[in-house]
Amino acid sequence: MKLLVLVSSLDLRQPFSATPAWWQLLKGLYEIGVEVIATPYQGAAVESLWWRSEPNPARWQGDLFKLARDRWRALLPSGPQPNPQAAGRESLADRSTRQLANSLIAPLWQRHVKRILRAERDVAAVLFLTVPLNHLRGLPKSIADEYDIPVFYFDGDVPASLPNMRGFASGFRIYQGADLGEYAAFICNSSGGAEMLKELGVVNAHTVWYGADPDVFSPVSVAEQDIDVLFYGHGREYRSEWIEQMIALPSKAMPRSRFAVRGTELGELGNARQLPYLSFSKLREYVCRSKINLCITRGAHASVQASSSSRPFELAAMGACMVANPYLGIEEWFEPDKEVIVVHSAEEAIERYRHLLSRDSERKAIGAAARQRVLKQHTFRQRARELADIIKSYI
Repeated sequence: MKLLVLVSSLDLRQPFSATPAWWQLLKGLYEIGVEVIATPYQGAAVESLWWRSEPNPARWQGDLFKLARDRWRALLPSGPQPNPQAAGRESLADRSTRQLANSLIAPLWQRHVKRILRAERDVAAVLFLTVPLNHLRGLPKSIADEYDIPVFYFDGDVPASLPNMRGFASGFRIYQGADLGEYAAFICNSSGGAEMLKELGVVNAHTVWYGADPDVFSPVSVAEQDIDVLFYGHGREYRSEWIEQMIALPSKAMPRSRFAVRGTELGELGNARQLPYLSFSKLREYVCRSKINLCITRGAHASVQASSSSRPFELAAMGACMVANPYLGIEEWFEPDKEVIVVHSAEEAIERYRHLLSRDSERKAIGAAARQRVLKQHTFRQRARELADIIKSYI
């Protein structure tokens, strides 16, 4: 089977947190025998051993827009997040961006995709992978009508991306003005989110959770575990409460323990120290140097049933002893108290940290059990097979 994939980005230097996951998913597709042609919506086309890339047909327009938007946002005053009751509203800036994209960017993509499909006559399906679907209105229907192949949309940001949520401050509002009926099916990272998509009018909605490539995220030998508690993540958005409960307050209550974070825009962190960013690959060393690794999931995901994110699977694949905030549906992936520890308050976090830090064998057993669970059920090769089976069912 050959797939044409329109992916949000292939460039790890772009500020899209899902890009490493999409690398692993596309690699997984290659490993199960699917031929992938990948073309990015933002940034440069990156060639790899696992897919063949096609250029971004609107790269300079996208780079110019990103530069202008970043400069505009830098001028805006900082303040509280928008009222959740206004979640479904589309701002004037978002509406203008959508209209501009449909008039200027969509025609470039129409010509680009159809050129590829004319040259590659055996493409079985087209997959839109977390690109702004309301920026390319009309393209999926045009592909399906002209080439008689199904077009799928994979939203890896559910539920935060949905109209009844606020979305992320750095992202687009992607559903307003979109035609959801253009796609053969929607695929998302959330079990509860799939039901929410059906409430929006999507007829066919499927769930494929995130995972981890255990060849990429594997334990590495370190001289010593010189960090007691580590959190790796970016942004305080949707998880301010649990950063306070799991990092700031415990680090003050446990002054002899070594708390550390690697991330940006996390706000007040108590006595936790910031680790330097050296490269994405440094994550593995930081995790393995840490006795406890925190999984603080944003509220939008944690509050909707089994809404997967990358971090739990990455940490587990590296054999980390994970401590997590309350996460609805986490038992779908990991067994609480055996493969992950879930805490419900700062007091419980402090108690658990002290207990685990005094018991090396228990921590190591939790990490080893979590890694075995990933190897058994949560690799990206397995996720790729699930995705391929969904697509094949529509061909």
